[in-house]
Amino acid sequence: MPTGLLMRSTGSRYTVRGEDGTLHECIAKGKLRIKGFSSTNPLAVGDVVDFEPAAETVGNELVGAITHLHDRRNYLVRKSVNLSHHKHVIASNMDQCLVLVTVARPFTSFGFIDRVLVTAEAYQIPPVIVFNKVDDLGDEELGLLAEYEDVYQGAGYRTLITSALKGTGMAEVKELLHGKVTLLVGHSGVGKSTLVNAIDPALDLHTWEVSASTEKGQHTTTVARMYEVEMERDSEKFVVRSSEGPANHELSTTNYAPTFLIDTPGVKGFGLVDMEQDVIADQFPEFFARKGECRFGNCTHLKEPGCAVLKAVEEGTIAASRYTSYVDMVEGVEEDDPYRAG
Repeated sequence: MPTGLLMRSTGSRYTVRGEDGTLHECIAKGKLRIKGFSSTNPLAVGDVVDFEPAAETVGNELVGAITHLHDRRNYLVRKSVNLSHHKHVIASNMDQCLVLVTVARPFTSFGFIDRVLVTAEAYQIPPVIVFNKVDDLGDEELGLLAEYEDVYQGAGYRTLITSALKGTGMAEVKELLHGKVTLLVGHSGVGKSTLVNAIDPALDLHTWEVSASTEKGQHTTTVARMYEVEMERDSEKFVVRSSEGPANHELSTTNYAPTFLIDTPGVKGFGLVDMEQDVIADQFPEFFARKGECRFGNCTHLKEPGCAVLKAVEEGTIAASRYTSYVDMVEGVEEDDPYRAG
């Protein structure tokens, strides 16, 4: 039975890429759940599945049938929007996650970024922070951007500066993406779809301007979707050729490293799921590096004497914003609180 990669999920319909590059429209058949794992969506973009091509007739259409879900090597979850005590799998089997951030129009808070980073760390997905739309910043906003850079570089994260519209930093982004499966996460309006279009103009994803009155983005991506692009290296230049096509369109898969981008709907909040206090603390790299220096082995980094993390915050070697995010997560502050301004 063929094995494929789930590229898109829309209700009861799924798009699966076969090993030869052919895209198949499919339905799910039977119970497709990983043992001991429950979520609001049994199948997610990035899943590896077994399927039978053209196995079922739905209306006047012949579609494939997904019959088996393979174990995931990793996945990213957040709290379900409608069911607060349930988790929603955003995507699976990723090599990395790009956290797209804008410091204005729309504003991305430290709290939101830190929740995404903690979740990515917990599920073993290497994150990279991309500060996008830098061409649109005034002097004060550029100062805020520099502060954000200092905070996250100081915490040990790689950061990139980009303008998808102007092409700034795009060569570095393409180098980072080449031959990998990459998830894009961020608020509506931070430029995820514009970034994908800059990488592969042939995709021509729909975009909207940020509202001038609210400085918030509008949802242009309604479901998570994986796009395949072809990137060929020519000295220091990249030639990007789209391999996006309709169902059952044959795609060339020779002489290039497959590159996949997962575009996700913009999210206002990013609720943590199933994380205890000690687990949260260990997902802050700068906390984890100092935990062995704390006086007590079970230090919670809250009020204990001799806490190396508290000392580092007082000395300024750990950013106060990062510590505030940690305390909010431990105390259960929800995303309905002002993690996103405006």
